[in-house]
Amino acid sequence: MSQQFNVAVVGATGAVGEVMLSVLLERGFPIGELHVLASTRSAGGKVSFGNRQLVVQDLATFDPTGVDIALFSAGGSVSKEYAPKFAAAGAVVIDNSSAFRNDDDVPLVVSEVNPEQVRNRPRGIIANPNCSTMQMLTALAPIHREVGIERINVATYQSVSGTGRKALEELGRQTAALLNFQSPDPQVYPVQIAFNVIPHGGDFTDNGYTTEEMKLVWETRKILGDASIGVNATVVRVPVFYGHSEAVHIETRDKITAERARELLAQAPGIEVVDEQVAGGYPTAVTHASGSDPVYVGRIREDISHPRGLSLWVVADNIRKGAALNAVQLAELVIAER
Repeated sequence: MSQQFNVAVVGATGAVGEVMLSVLLERGFPIGELHVLASTRSAGGKVSFGNRQLVVQDLATFDPTGVDIALFSAGGSVSKEYAPKFAAAGAVVIDNSSAFRNDDDVPLVVSEVNPEQVRNRPRGIIANPNCSTMQMLTALAPIHREVGIERINVATYQSVSGTGRKALEELGRQTAALLNFQSPDPQVYPVQIAFNVIPHGGDFTDNGYTTEEMKLVWETRKILGDASIGVNATVVRVPVFYGHSEAVHIETRDKITAERARELLAQAPGIEVVDEQVAGGYPTAVTHASGSDPVYVGRIREDISHPRGLSLWVVADNIRKGAALNAVQLAELVIAER
C-alpha cells in the first residue's frame, strides 16, 4: 500500500501499548508519522519502535490534528476524556477500554467475527472487546453461524497481565518471597496470587456477578447480534504471567457433533485447533498462547449431560490477541476502506 497514515498510540508506555507498537511494526502497517503518547509523568521518556527510540509525548498537551488512526490503551477515564477529542479532529479511534463498549453508536468489533461493523462508527470510535470475550467469540462464532448458540457457560482462568504491569511485578515478587519463606504482602490483589487462584475479577455488582463476568454477557450479545443468548460466567485470576484460558460449555439450537465443530474451527480465521486425546495434546497458556497471535482451541467434545451440548478449551494471549493485535487488525480494516 503506497498511502501512509499518521498514527497515535495512547498509553504507549503500558504493557498493551508496547505490544501495539510491536504489532504495528511486525505487520508492516503503513505509518507516516507515529506519535507515542502517555501521561505527563511518562512524557519525555522513550519507547522502542524497531531500531528507533521514540520520545513519549504528553497526551494532555498533544494536538491531535492530522492523526488518521488513534489506538487507545490508557484506561477508561483517559478514553472518555480524550477519545472524543481525537475523533473530532478527524482520527478514527480504536479504544481498548470499556468506556464505549455498551454505547449503541459505537461498534464493538472482533476482526474475525464481525469485521463489517467497523464501518458503523458515527462517532468515529470503534471499541475493542474485553480480552476474554474476544478469544471466546473468535472460537464460538463459526459454531453460532452454523447451528446457533442458546447458552454459554464459561469459566475463565485469567493471567495477571490482564490487570497490568503492577500485577506482573506482584506475581514475580510474591513467588520469590514465598520460595524464601517470606510474607507475600498482597497489594494489587486482595489476597495472595502466587500459588493461588482468585475467583474475582472487577467489582462486585448487585446480582452477585462481577463486572468482568458481566462484560462477557453484554459483549457476547452485542458482538453476535443476538440478545437471546444466555451467558453464565465465572472469572478466575490465576498465577500465570501471560495468556488467558477458558473452559467453555455451550448449548446449541441444533445438534452439532464434535467432529463437525473441529472442521469449522480448523477452517476459521485466527484459530488453531490443538485437539489430540493424548497427554499434552491440548493448548496451554505457556506452551502455545504466550507471545502468539492465534486463538487456540482444544478438548472439543460433546457434552454428555446435554443432548445439544459442546465443550471446548480456549486459550489466547490476552495482551496480544486480546488487545493489541485486534486493535491493529481493526485499523487495517479501516484503512482498507480508503
